[in-house]
Amino acid sequence: MIPLHRDRHFTFRFGDDRIIPRFHLDGVAAGVRVSVFRFDPSTETRRGLLTTATAGEGGWVDLPVPLVVRAGEGFVAVPEEDNP
Repeated sequence: MIPLHRDRHFTFRFGDDRIIPRFHLDGVAAGVRVSVFRFDPSTETRRGLLTTATAGEGGWVDLPVPLVVRAGEGFVAVPEEDNP
């Protein structure tokens, strides 16, 4: 079956303040570089680049420095194969 639509990125949103040392990207292979961007929650557009990291086993991405995310904020993770 061929999907009609596939999001090329992963969006994370949080209802509470969080410190994010790692996150999971389903279906991303180990060794793939990931760019992490802040996003504007009202327009859902990407803002500045926060960090880059490499996916590990099982799609887990360990960040070099944990992200501090406030309630209502989030980030977008874009695997290298999908970066423009």
